Amino acid sequence: MIFSPESRGIIRLQSLEYGRTVLGSPLLYYPCKRECKLLVIAGIHGEEPETTFLLSRVLRAFDDNFDSIAFVLCANPDGMTLGTRGNANGVDLNRNFNTQNFSKEMVGSRSILEAPRDTLLSSGGAAESEPETLALVSLVENLKPASVLAMHAPMGCVDAPQKTALVERLMATFNLKWLPDIGYKTPGSFGTWCGERGIECVTLELPRMSLEHLFERYGLAFAEFLEGMLLPVREIYYF
Repeated sequence: MIFSPESRGIIRLQSLEYGRTVLGSPLLYYPCKRECKLLVIAGIHGEEPETTFLLSRVLRAFDDNFDSIAFVLCANPDGMTLGTRGNANGVDLNRNFNTQNFSKEMVGSRSILEAPRDTLLSSGGAAESEPETLALVSLVENLKPASVLAMHAPMGCVDAPQKTALVERLMATFNLKWLPDIGYKTPGSFGTWCGERGIECVTLELPRMSLEHLFERYGLAFAEFLEGMLLPVREIYYF
């Protein structure tokens, strides 16, 4: 992992396009060089930019694509640009997957964590109605990762049905508690879709804090976590 003043402003990993959004924006991912064992996904909710920010800062610490880890820096670029939780069609992409519990009911969300659910979004006219969802499904099916790490915010926990080795490493890296259940129903979610297909999906809910404090607290630890997952340990040059 090399991080010099000349390179800290850009991501040097090579990207590929895996689809297009409602507004025609490219959906990009950073492929792994060999068999994909872990897929990391950020930014499926446009109102959670801290996930994309932190992952971007961390990826800039590396000068080449990973052997066995692939990354989606932002699964909902239209929403991120517009500042909306859903995509340009007003669909919560994390309720639009083809699962056994998919529902056409409106999806409530909170303006702030402590508030009532004061915002309603569509789950889509049908499962996988959105191009972003279809593209992500196709990507996962093509990559066939053993595990997926889905980054969200700002609940501050590691959410997964089982406390696996991946969960324990994330708990240690981010000093966050494990929750086997988030406490409310998530019909049509990406995590449910993965579970129904035998893919481990762990949700990392970043805690609420400013972007710069997120990076200050977790940047190095997250970079070392990724490097230690599947790559040989090398000398680290970081800031």
